[in-house]
Amino acid sequence: MPTTIYHNPRCGTSRTVLDHLQQAGIEPTVVEYLKTPPTRQVLADMIKQSGLSVRDAVRAKEAVYQELGLDAEGVSDDQLLDAMIEHPILINRPFVVTERGARLCRPADVLEEILPR
Repeated sequence: MPTTIYHNPRCGTSRTVLDHLQQAGIEPTVVEYLKTPPTRQVLADMIKQSGLSVRDAVRAKEAVYQELGLDAEGVSDDQLLDAMIEHPILINRPFVVTERGARLCRPADVLEEILPR
């Protein structure tokens, strides 16, 4: 299984994680998720494999988060996933998927948990 990073080149943490992968001898598939978002199912699977809640995977600091009222009580996981697909800037980053699982690599050292051996 190839390693994939859902990457935002403007994000320092994302750049650091990509660099760590390359220093480990791994040339991952780089998906610039703002240009090519994952499907809803792929996103849901990555979040589940990472052991996170959907809310944990949302970038709550983005203006669109407030604009859409996603901070309101009662917003469901399905509504959050739909918003993340429609507005990929809401996807926290970077997600990395390897043969050992998926992680939101924030902080960057979380990558160590899933690096191929």
